[in-house]
Amino acid sequence: MEYGLIGNPLKHSFSKEVHSLIANYNYELKELDNDSFDIFMQNKDFKAINVTIPYKQKVIPYLDYIDDSAKNINAVNTIVNINGKLHGYNTDILGVLASLSHFNVNIDNKNVLILGTGATSNTVYHAVMSANNNENTILKAYRESSKIKGDILYSELDKVYNDIQIIINTTSNGMYPHENDNQLIDISKFTKLEAVMDVVYNPLRTNLLISAEKIGIKAISGLYMLIAQALYANILFINAKEHLSAKEILSSIDNKEIENQLNDVYIKCLSDKQNIVLIGMPTCGKSTLGKMISNKYGYKCIDTDKLIEEKIKCKISDYIKTHGEESFRNIETEIIKSISSENHVVISTGGGAILRNENVVNLKQNGKLFFINRSLQLLMPSSDRPLTSDIDSLKKKFNERLPIYKSVCDIEINGDLEFEDKINDIINGN
Repeated sequence: MEYGLIGNPLKHSFSKEVHSLIANYNYELKELDNDSFDIFMQNKDFKAINVTIPYKQKVIPYLDYIDDSAKNINAVNTIVNINGKLHGYNTDILGVLASLSHFNVNIDNKNVLILGTGATSNTVYHAVMSANNNENTILKAYRESSKIKGDILYSELDKVYNDIQIIINTTSNGMYPHENDNQLIDISKFTKLEAVMDVVYNPLRTNLLISAEKIGIKAISGLYMLIAQALYANILFINAKEHLSAKEILSSIDNKEIENQLNDVYIKCLSDKQNIVLIGMPTCGKSTLGKMISNKYGYKCIDTDKLIEEKIKCKISDYIKTHGEESFRNIETEIIKSISSENHVVISTGGGAILRNENVVNLKQNGKLFFINRSLQLLMPSSDRPLTSDIDSLKKKFNERLPIYKSVCDIEINGDLEFEDKINDIINGN
């Protein structure tokens, strides 16, 4: 292997795609168990690698040189093989600071709560300390069995509900394929909260971040941090010299050039991963828009109503007449959950999909929700839609659902526009 990532598990990783956008080399994902990890490190059969959980600390005994920044936080995420000698660095700390800066989160003189106890929590702790005047409080949240003096137990968080301003999750809670695990904390209880950052990037929005957005708190995904640390790692891959510190190596690179490349890669990666989710009343044009976007921009097209009919082997209207709306909604929820982990798809949803919060959360994890708000007088009742089969029932559902559509959507689209104009608004907003 020339370049790549070692860790376990790696099925959630975007690193291969990210590095393909940064540089022209073969980058592999190598999932290692403990035995194969030891053999791999002893063989040194690579030019440069990144390191992720659970090996950021375990690689240290194999290194011939450790950069001061990595030594201070006792974690290495980048290793360069220079003439058979392994040089270890940590670019995660640069990724944290780049992400906070990009999303305009000022951590100076702020009270920060860090969730987690592992190597990444140490990285975030040092990043926060380096950008701080130290007059604030920086706490790590621990479970009962691993509390360290000076930090706080999850069970004691009520003591700081009125103090914490920024929360940063460094655990794997909410990471694919466990997107819907129970959240570690209830962020609604933090009265002075300004921002929540999650180092998890798959899904693009964890349930923690969705909860933050729901109450108007700035939410920052781990994707920007991932790309930033990868870009800095790439610079070290190419430019590392024996006994030169990361600071010395990076000082020769134009900061503006790095920032521009980082932003370009972030936009491209987000576009490649993020789904377009269309919500709105029946006959507002979701299915047609989905097909047109798919044909024009190469998104895979998913129509949840069609998937439901394939599963139930009959029309939805017939199914509801026989089995009732609740049974139909249960199947709809199953279908939405099954497709929510996909990337770069356009999803046309049924008109009532947003009635269940579970559906909204699942769709938001990897998607941006666009409400196609078509005027009531332009919507059409239909016998194929038993819940809106006549004008009175259509009007009733419209009035009931309109505030829900508006509250859950990320972007509202004028559904009265021509299709091409609506598509342009959706693509520009994605």
